[in-house]
Amino acid sequence: MRIEIWSDFVCPWCAIGKAHLDQALEQFEHADDTYVICRSFELDPGAPAVRTGEYDRLLAARYGTSPQGGRAMVSRISAACERAGTDARFDLVRPANTFDAHRLLHLAKMYGVQDALACRLTRAYLAEGQVLSDHPTLQHLAEEVGLVPAKIASTLAGDAFAEHVSADEAEAARREVTAVPTFLIDGHHVIPGAQTPDTLLATLRRAFDSQRLSA
Repeated sequence: MRIEIWSDFVCPWCAIGKAHLDQALEQFEHADDTYVICRSFELDPGAPAVRTGEYDRLLAARYGTSPQGGRAMVSRISAACERAGTDARFDLVRPANTFDAHRLLHLAKMYGVQDALACRLTRAYLAEGQVLSDHPTLQHLAEEVGLVPAKIASTLAGDAFAEHVSADEAEAARREVTAVPTFLIDGHHVIPGAQTPDTLLATLRRAFDSQRLSA
């Protein structure tokens, strides 16, 4: 059973959603028969290399709310991260352009470490304050999950996998995916947002039953 996830590394709700999926899969009776594909989605494709400023103020500006509203948003996200067991340091995060990070995601898929890289990049941003547009940073993080240094360097130096990122985003648009995370199970069952582990588990079971009935 195929599980596709459209997400971005700088989206805390995506990290929460992935944590919930992992928890659901731990309880899913047929987890060994599933595989996860990470799809690219840039929350802010026109972003500069890095945005400066406090995270709550950046959120307030992005969503057109007051500074108090921005602080309230960070508080809600922090609480949700804690409940999901996701490490987050919003005093450190530095929003950045993630296009090159997404290109590396597709390189990682070729070598079977896509999920490992997605998790590592997310943690680097959310818990460590690393800048995901910085090529030396991306090089180091990709090496950590086992990618060949020369392959990483050549990918970052050119435009390899740019078309893969664009294709994922075009498919998201075709499916009217406008927010992340969005989960797609076996091409039919859509789950928008960071749903609870119980909701994800129930959908996985329904999808598996549907697959079995149609076989």
